[in-house]
Amino acid sequence: MEKKPHFVRREFLPREVSSVSLALLLGAVLLLNALLYLCLTKFYSSLGRGETDPSLCPFGYFRLGTVKNCSPWLSCEAINREVRKLKCVGEGAVKKVFLSEWKENKVVLSQLTNPELKEDFLHGLKMLKALQSKHVVRLLGYCEQQFTILTEYHPLGSLRGLNETLHIPRYKGMNTWHRRLMLAIDYVSIIRYLHNSPLGTLVMCDSSDLDKVLSQYLLTSDFHVLVNDLDALPLVNRSAGRLVKCGHRELQGKFVAPEQHWPYGEEVPFEDDLMPPYDEKTDIWKIPDVSNFFLGHVEGSDIVRLHLFDIHAACKKKDPAERPSAQEVLDTYRKVLTLLIRETAMTGTREML
Repeated sequence: MEKKPHFVRREFLPREVSSVSLALLLGAVLLLNALLYLCLTKFYSSLGRGETDPSLCPFGYFRLGTVKNCSPWLSCEAINREVRKLKCVGEGAVKKVFLSEWKENKVVLSQLTNPELKEDFLHGLKMLKALQSKHVVRLLGYCEQQFTILTEYHPLGSLRGLNETLHIPRYKGMNTWHRRLMLAIDYVSIIRYLHNSPLGTLVMCDSSDLDKVLSQYLLTSDFHVLVNDLDALPLVNRSAGRLVKCGHRELQGKFVAPEQHWPYGEEVPFEDDLMPPYDEKTDIWKIPDVSNFFLGHVEGSDIVRLHLFDIHAACKKKDPAERPSAQEVLDTYRKVLTLLIRETAMTGTREML
């Protein structure tokens, strides 16, 4: 008797299941990466657009810690009565800084140390009051008569200690190219804000070398950058023909912009009255050097530098007029971050397949 062919479907079932599973896995991975990309693109493109921090209170008020209500800036009387100094944590040419306590909150008390520089101190206070935003350290109170300023405390300190902080076990997970690039974006966002501030175009003059720049900024506990020292922020007013000069002494070194150098050679002694003024493009010149510090030498940082090469070359143009604006630099940084995150996501997808 002739046997009828007998087809066994079991052999094909695992392949069908495997194909379906693979397709579902691929679809899920692509969907997750697409959602991740869209969310990150929306998030990063929105960085810096709104200058007002939602957690900020109306002008003249502040909110500290987990407290929901806003409190008025502390007066001379309140500072003298309620703030207790704990220890000195720093001293510069203008002021001495004390870690202090107010109602069980750590705060920072700054006091003038050199009476000859009281105008610089008061200028810093004026800027601090006028520029309160997500980019600037939070003002808690002040006393002009006693030359005292009270601000929020950030335990990670200035950007000088960034690399040391990132080597602490607790923060090693932050020591990545994208987190470092986000810090650089914060920094450029601050420069953009100062160049387009409510007061006009302000130049960050306390920036004669990298260490000086880093000392002007704070690292927050959630790894963002705030500008802290606003003692030297002269105003550029092009319509009035007003440019600026950073101090009254000769500036030297490659870190400062070419237009900040004495232009008449060594044979002519430096004279402040003969030194030509300049504009905010001096800040743009310094961005590549500061960003190079932010990027460090972690895995992927050289790829970031490669993507930023053209914009950094433009920042180093000898003619200030040929340098990009802070907004253009910021836009490029954001695009690079988004691009590299997308490439990283796609690489991860390919590896999973």
